[in-house]
Amino acid sequence: MTAMPKPRTIHDFGRSLPAALFECQYPVPGDPELAAQVADLLSSYHATLDQSWGLDHGTWAVLSKAWPAADIPVLQISLDAGMPNSERIELGRKLIPLRDEGVLLAGSGNIVHNLGEMQWDENAAPHAWATRFNDRIKNIVADGDEIGLCNYEAMGEDARLAVADPDHFWALMYLIGASDDDAVTFHTDFIQYKSLSMTSLVFAS
Repeated sequence: MTAMPKPRTIHDFGRSLPAALFECQYPVPGDPELAAQVADLLSSYHATLDQSWGLDHGTWAVLSKAWPAADIPVLQISLDAGMPNSERIELGRKLIPLRDEGVLLAGSGNIVHNLGEMQWDENAAPHAWATRFNDRIKNIVADGDEIGLCNYEAMGEDARLAVADPDHFWALMYLIGASDDDAVTFHTDFIQYKSLSMTSLVFAS
Protein backbone atom coordinates (compact mmCIF):
# COMPACT_ATOMS: atom_id res chain seq x y z
CA MET A 1 0.00 0.00 0.00
CA THR A 2 1.06 3.59 -0.54
CA ALA A 3 2.92 4.87 2.51
CA MET A 4 4.46 8.12 1.33
CA PRO A 5 3.49 11.55 2.77
CA LYS A 6 2.64 12.93 -0.68
CA PRO A 7 1.55 10.27 -3.20
CA ARG A 8 1.93 11.25 -6.84
CA THR A 9 -0.93 11.14 -9.37
CA ILE A 10 -0.44 8.31 -11.87
CA HIS A 11 -2.07 8.31 -15.32
CA ASP A 12 -2.20 4.59 -15.98
CA PHE A 13 -4.38 4.38 -19.08
CA GLY A 14 -4.03 4.39 -22.83
CA ARG A 15 -3.46 7.46 -24.99
CA SER A 16 -6.79 6.85 -26.72
CA LEU A 17 -8.57 8.54 -23.81
CA PRO A 18 -9.19 12.32 -23.72
CA ALA A 19 -6.07 14.44 -23.27
CA ALA A 20 -7.64 16.30 -20.36
CA LEU A 21 -7.40 13.17 -18.23
CA PHE A 22 -3.61 13.28 -18.47
CA GLU A 23 -3.63 16.80 -17.07
CA CYS A 24 -5.53 15.82 -13.92
CA GLN A 25 -3.64 16.03 -10.65
CA TYR A 26 -4.98 15.01 -7.25
CA PRO A 27 -2.44 16.23 -4.65
CA VAL A 28 -3.93 14.63 -1.54
CA PRO A 29 -1.69 13.88 1.43
CA GLY A 30 -0.80 10.33 2.37
CA ASP A 31 -0.72 8.92 5.90
CA PRO A 32 2.39 6.84 6.68
CA GLU A 33 1.24 6.08 10.22
CA LEU A 34 -2.10 4.71 9.05
CA ALA A 35 -0.33 2.76 6.30
CA ALA A 36 1.81 1.05 8.94
CA GLN A 37 -1.34 0.19 10.90
CA VAL A 38 -2.98 -1.29 7.81
CA ALA A 39 0.15 -3.30 7.05
CA ASP A 40 -0.02 -4.74 10.54
CA LEU A 41 -3.67 -5.72 10.05
CA LEU A 42 -2.72 -7.42 6.79
CA SER A 43 0.51 -8.98 8.02
CA SER A 44 -0.76 -12.49 7.21
CA TYR A 45 -0.95 -11.37 3.56
CA HIS A 46 2.67 -10.13 3.62
CA ALA A 47 1.55 -6.55 3.10
CA THR A 48 4.35 -4.11 2.38
CA LEU A 49 4.70 -0.33 2.48
CA ASP A 50 5.40 1.31 -0.88
CA GLN A 51 7.21 4.60 -1.34
CA SER A 52 7.28 4.82 -5.14
CA TRP A 53 3.93 4.08 -6.81
CA GLY A 54 1.29 6.66 -5.88
CA LEU A 55 -2.43 6.92 -6.68
CA ASP A 56 -3.56 5.48 -10.01
CA HIS A 57 -6.79 6.36 -11.79
CA GLY A 58 -8.78 3.77 -9.87
CA THR A 59 -8.33 6.02 -6.85
CA TRP A 60 -8.05 9.61 -8.00
CA ALA A 61 -10.67 9.49 -10.76
CA VAL A 62 -13.30 8.70 -8.14
CA LEU A 63 -12.07 10.66 -5.12
CA SER A 64 -11.40 13.84 -7.10
CA LYS A 65 -15.15 14.04 -7.72
CA ALA A 66 -16.15 13.24 -4.15
CA TRP A 67 -13.47 15.38 -2.44
CA PRO A 68 -12.27 17.91 -5.05
CA ALA A 69 -10.40 19.94 -2.44
CA ALA A 70 -7.91 17.04 -2.09
CA ASP A 71 -7.69 17.69 1.63
CA ILE A 72 -8.14 14.18 3.08
CA PRO A 73 -5.34 11.62 3.57
CA VAL A 74 -5.57 8.74 1.09
CA LEU A 75 -3.97 5.30 0.99
CA GLN A 76 -4.20 2.91 -1.94
CA ILE A 77 -3.94 -0.86 -1.49
CA SER A 78 -2.87 -2.99 -4.43
CA LEU A 79 -4.76 -6.01 -5.75
CA ASP A 80 -3.31 -9.51 -5.74
CA ALA A 81 -4.25 -10.93 -9.14
CA GLY A 82 -3.58 -14.50 -8.02
CA MET A 83 -5.71 -14.44 -4.89
CA PRO A 84 -8.81 -16.69 -4.76
CA ASN A 85 -12.02 -14.70 -4.58
CA SER A 86 -12.91 -16.09 -1.16
CA GLU A 87 -9.61 -14.73 0.18
CA ARG A 88 -10.50 -11.28 -1.09
CA ILE A 89 -13.51 -11.33 1.22
CA GLU A 90 -11.40 -12.57 4.13
CA LEU A 91 -8.87 -9.79 3.54
CA GLY A 92 -11.68 -7.27 3.67
CA ARG A 93 -12.69 -8.58 7.07
CA LYS A 94 -9.22 -7.78 8.38
CA LEU A 95 -9.92 -4.11 7.65
CA ILE A 96 -13.11 -3.85 9.74
CA PRO A 97 -11.31 -2.31 12.78
CA LEU A 98 -10.41 0.69 10.65
CA ARG A 99 -14.08 1.56 10.27
CA ASP A 100 -14.38 1.91 14.04
CA GLU A 101 -11.64 4.54 13.85
CA GLY A 102 -13.48 6.62 11.25
CA VAL A 103 -11.54 5.38 8.23
CA LEU A 104 -13.61 5.22 5.03
CA LEU A 105 -12.99 2.04 3.06
CA ALA A 106 -13.69 2.56 -0.62
CA GLY A 107 -13.38 0.21 -3.57
CA SER A 108 -13.57 1.48 -7.13
CA GLY A 109 -14.40 -0.48 -10.23
CA ASN A 110 -17.49 -1.57 -12.12
CA ILE A 111 -19.89 -4.48 -11.80
CA VAL A 112 -20.00 -4.40 -15.60
CA HIS A 113 -16.83 -3.26 -17.39
CA ASN A 114 -16.28 -4.14 -21.03
CA LEU A 115 -14.54 -1.46 -23.05
CA GLY A 116 -14.71 -3.55 -26.21
CA GLU A 117 -18.51 -3.50 -26.15
CA MET A 118 -18.86 0.22 -25.41
CA GLN A 119 -20.65 2.72 -27.59
CA TRP A 120 -19.78 6.40 -27.10
CA ASP A 121 -23.40 7.49 -26.85
CA GLU A 122 -24.81 8.54 -23.48
CA ASN A 123 -28.32 7.77 -24.69
CA ALA A 124 -27.56 4.25 -25.90
CA ALA A 125 -29.56 1.53 -24.15
CA PRO A 126 -27.41 -0.96 -22.23
CA HIS A 127 -26.71 -4.40 -23.59
CA ALA A 128 -29.25 -6.93 -22.31
CA TRP A 129 -26.47 -9.07 -20.82
CA ALA A 130 -25.08 -6.04 -18.98
CA THR A 131 -28.43 -5.32 -17.36
CA ARG A 132 -28.99 -8.96 -16.42
CA PHE A 133 -25.58 -9.34 -14.83
CA ASN A 134 -25.73 -6.00 -13.01
CA ASP A 135 -29.16 -6.83 -11.55
CA ARG A 136 -28.12 -10.30 -10.54
CA ILE A 137 -25.03 -9.10 -8.71
CA LYS A 138 -27.08 -6.45 -6.92
CA ASN A 139 -29.42 -9.18 -5.69
CA ILE A 140 -26.48 -11.32 -4.59
CA VAL A 141 -25.01 -8.43 -2.61
CA ALA A 142 -28.37 -7.53 -1.05
CA ASP A 143 -28.83 -11.17 0.00
CA GLY A 144 -25.33 -11.35 1.50
CA ASP A 145 -24.54 -14.30 -0.76
CA GLU A 146 -20.73 -14.42 -0.55
CA ILE A 147 -20.52 -17.79 -2.29
CA GLY A 148 -22.60 -16.55 -5.20
CA LEU A 149 -20.40 -13.47 -5.53
CA CYS A 150 -17.18 -15.50 -5.51
CA ASN A 151 -18.62 -17.88 -8.11
CA TYR A 152 -19.88 -15.16 -10.45
CA GLU A 153 -18.26 -16.91 -13.42
CA ALA A 154 -20.91 -19.61 -13.11
CA MET A 155 -23.31 -17.08 -14.63
CA GLY A 156 -21.92 -18.04 -18.01
CA GLU A 157 -21.84 -15.77 -21.03
CA ASP A 158 -23.31 -12.80 -19.16
CA ALA A 159 -20.44 -12.97 -16.66
CA ARG A 160 -17.82 -13.44 -19.38
CA LEU A 161 -18.98 -10.31 -21.15
CA ALA A 162 -19.65 -8.21 -18.05
CA VAL A 163 -16.39 -8.98 -16.26
CA ALA A 164 -14.02 -8.63 -19.18
CA ASP A 165 -11.51 -7.01 -16.79
CA PRO A 166 -11.81 -8.80 -13.42
CA ASP A 167 -9.70 -6.27 -11.52
CA HIS A 168 -12.64 -3.88 -11.84
CA PHE A 169 -14.92 -6.47 -10.21
CA TRP A 170 -12.65 -7.67 -7.39
CA ALA A 171 -13.01 -4.44 -5.39
CA LEU A 172 -16.58 -5.42 -4.56
CA MET A 173 -15.38 -8.58 -2.82
CA TYR A 174 -13.08 -6.72 -0.46
CA LEU A 175 -15.91 -4.38 0.48
CA ILE A 176 -18.28 -7.27 1.13
CA GLY A 177 -15.75 -8.62 3.62
CA ALA A 178 -15.31 -5.22 5.26
CA SER A 179 -19.06 -4.55 5.38
CA ASP A 180 -19.39 -6.33 8.74
CA ASP A 181 -22.89 -7.45 7.70
CA ASP A 182 -24.13 -3.85 7.53
CA ALA A 183 -27.12 -3.00 5.38
CA VAL A 184 -26.39 -2.02 1.80
CA THR A 185 -27.97 0.80 -0.17
CA PHE A 186 -27.52 1.34 -3.92
CA HIS A 187 -26.84 4.68 -5.57
CA THR A 188 -26.33 6.02 -9.10
CA ASP A 189 -27.68 2.77 -10.46
CA PHE A 190 -27.37 2.91 -14.25
CA ILE A 191 -25.32 1.52 -17.12
CA GLN A 192 -23.52 4.02 -19.34
CA TYR A 193 -22.22 3.60 -22.88
CA LYS A 194 -23.96 0.21 -23.08
CA SER A 195 -21.34 -1.72 -21.09
CA LEU A 196 -20.13 0.29 -18.08
CA SER A 197 -22.13 -0.08 -14.89
CA MET A 198 -22.13 3.07 -12.77
CA THR A 199 -23.88 1.36 -9.87
CA SER A 200 -22.41 2.37 -6.53
CA LEU A 201 -23.23 1.01 -3.12
CA VAL A 202 -22.73 1.97 0.50
CA PHE A 203 -22.52 -0.26 3.57
CA ALA A 204 -23.48 1.50 6.77
CA SER A 205 -24.93 0.54 10.14
